[in-house]
Amino acid sequence: MKNIFIKVSGDLYKNDSFLEFVSNVSKDSYAVICVGGGTQINAALEAKGFTLSKHGPLGRELGTLEEKQIARDVLEQNQNELQNILIEKRIVANVVIPVLDMGTVTCHVNGDEMLKAVYLGFDKLYVITLADRVLKKEEQFKELPKIEIVGL
Repeated sequence: MKNIFIKVSGDLYKNDSFLEFVSNVSKDSYAVICVGGGTQINAALEAKGFTLSKHGPLGRELGTLEEKQIARDVLEQNQNELQNILIEKRIVANVVIPVLDMGTVTCHVNGDEMLKAVYLGFDKLYVITLADRVLKKEEQFKELPKIEIVGL
């Protein structure tokens, strides 16, 4: 049995083509899906009056505990929604979010960086992204041959 890791944009985790993809690749594999939420996090932060922070080389830099909690809440909502969708469709996969707890410190990790962090543990890794982001992602991961970019 192969171990596969799928990083999906928060813009696509409800997409029927994505769900069909997961159903197909997870049949004979142990699948872990890391669901993002950048667009939703931006909206939630702006709704609370926060100015969007810059994205550094490792992703969004959140300054306050409140910002970190808002981002985590969005990601956990996406995680719960995706888990429920998978259950309804009888697709077996584990859903995680790109947040690490190091002791009592919450560390948000850009989903693309999460791929690098888990790379050695998985046989195959996929990035499910919007079609207009495929070329950028292929360039970003060209040195990591187990990663395949899929545009929807």
